[in-house]
Amino acid sequence: MSQVPSSAEPERPRVLLVEDDSAVRRSIQLILHARGYDVRAFSSGALALADPSALDAACLVTDYRMAGMSGLELLRGLRAVGWQRPAILITGDRSNHIEDMADGLFDEILEKPLLDRRLCAWVDRATGRA
Repeated sequence: MSQVPSSAEPERPRVLLVEDDSAVRRSIQLILHARGYDVRAFSSGALALADPSALDAACLVTDYRMAGMSGLELLRGLRAVGWQRPAILITGDRSNHIEDMADGLFDEILEKPLLDRRLCAWVDRATGRA
């Protein structure tokens, strides 16, 4: 009896992406998808928290400053429901108070404009692919 090779694709690690700027969100989504990730993208923290699939993410990439809920509040909300995966904060705010507030919560803080290779390197580490 011969075995039939499986046609199933290897599982793609899921990345939860939350960014309110649609152009930035789409750009990051395309970059990570091309790198082999299953990207679940949301325009707000509230939408991300409302989606049960968010808890399946291997990694969070979120903007800091968003309407309604900041990236810090989003991560605290995820932690409150038991999500304990790595998180990466992206921000255009270059002030030190961001690092002070996010210290210990996020695994990395990346400044905008993002460098594709730097973002990908951190997502690879956060999902265990590095």
